[in-house]
This record gives sequence, C-alpha cells and structure tokens, in this order.
Amino acid sequence: MAETLRERLYTVIFGTDTPAGKLFDVVLIYTILLSVAALMLDSVEGISQHVGLYLKLAEWTFTALFTLEYAIRIYCSPNRWRYISSVYGIVDLLSILPSYLGLFFADVTYLLIIRLLRVLRIFRVLKLIKYLDEANVLIRALFQARRKISVFFFVVMVFATIFGSIMYVVEGPANGFTSIPRSIYWTIVTITTVGYGDITPQTPLGQVVASLAMLTGYSIIAVPTGIVTAELAREMRHDELLIKCPNCGKKGHEHAADYCSRCGSELDNPSED
Repeated sequence: MAETLRERLYTVIFGTDTPAGKLFDVVLIYTILLSVAALMLDSVEGISQHVGLYLKLAEWTFTALFTLEYAIRIYCSPNRWRYISSVYGIVDLLSILPSYLGLFFADVTYLLIIRLLRVLRIFRVLKLIKYLDEANVLIRALFQARRKISVFFFVVMVFATIFGSIMYVVEGPANGFTSIPRSIYWTIVTITTVGYGDITPQTPLGQVVASLAMLTGYSIIAVPTGIVTAELAREMRHDELLIKCPNCGKKGHEHAADYCSRCGSELDNPSED
C-alpha cells in the first residue's frame, strides 16, 4: 500500500530514524539558532540602527518558515489536539504568535507591549530540547527530584524569613532594612552568595547575624546539587539498561525480548551474548 503524503510528512517531521527526518531536524536546529541570533542582534541599538531592515526581513522569513512548520505538524499529526495542547505545541505557537500580534497593535501606546511580546520568540530555543536524548534524561532526573527540591526550597525560605526578621529588628530602617520583605530579600541575596551590596549591616550585632547567614548559605548551597546529581545518576543507569531498537530507536523493551514491539526488527539483546 502506497504511503500517503500525510504519512510521509509525519515520518519526516516527527521521526528521526530516516535520513530525511534527521536532515529535517538538523536544518530546523540551525534555523532556530539563526532566528534567536537575529532577535539578539535586533536588541542591540547600534546594530539595529544599521541593519535593522535586514533583521526585520530575516525575522519575517523565519516567522513564515516556523508558521509553515507549525501548520504542517498540525496537518500530519495523528492526534492534532494532543499536539496543539502539548508543551512543544505551545512552544511552537509562542515562537510565531508575537510577530503576528505586532500587526494588530500599531498604536504608539502599545509599542512597549509589542516589544515585550517579541521577546517571547526566545522560546524557540526550547524546541531544541526534544532533539537531545541527554536533555530528556536530565528532565526526568529533575522531575524525580521535584519533591526533595521543594522541601529544600521550603526550608531555605524558612531560614530566609528568620534571618530577615532578625535583621529588620537589629538594623532597622535607618540602615536600609525598611521592611521585613526587604530584609528577606537581603537574606536571600546573602545566602545565595550573590551579594549586591545595596543593603549592608552597619551594627556589630547585625554583622554577626550576616556572618551566620553567609555560613548557612555555604552549608546549604550544595544540597540541591547533590539531590539532582543522585537522581541524574540513577536515570543514567536506568537509561543504559534499556534495550534500544537499532532500527526505529524505541527504548524500554524487556530484557527477554527478541524483536522490537514497534517495527518488528531484531533487537541487540546483551543478555543473549
């Protein structure tokens, strides 16, 4: 049975196991990078004044290409609504929507809003994630560690609130600690070792509290790194144990399986060696 145009487009755009599919992904990645580079150059005033017209022409060219890609993805997708409502579908829409919104808000009052909306085109970079297997492993590791990180974040916020409240009482508005929220902001900046220097303790007791906050920051800053590293190592070990089909690339086959459940190709099963 002859393959229809819709099926061929689906194989090329959504698949990566064919030469045409791999070529499409490579071209799309370079196009995304070029479009983001054009956006960044357009934000530089000196460059925009000299080649702004060419950058706008390039931007509309990229917008047209991404619009065509988005329309074709909807056309060839077996479940169109599932693609449209997926994370990647929303990212694809966000990458082209601001340019078209700019056509309908031409009033001077809305120029700032349009400029802010145009920045959303940077979301095109997120489209690169689905082409990297390593990125998917990292995403799974972060997802598995979400509860531990949430608890850690809560504990840090408790410490920040305590230190901020103490600094507000000790230093007071005279030394820049005008409110508890502003004192908490100083504590977060201090714990994360950023240290902007816009607020500094002046009293000896305040400096002692600040020193304790700094030491606390150094003590806890490595905690989330350890959590994510442990989950990442577990995901990498799990990923290495999965049997991958050499033809279509599907993972997750049982160790006793001899053939791929998707394409029927023979598996390279290490347990049989």
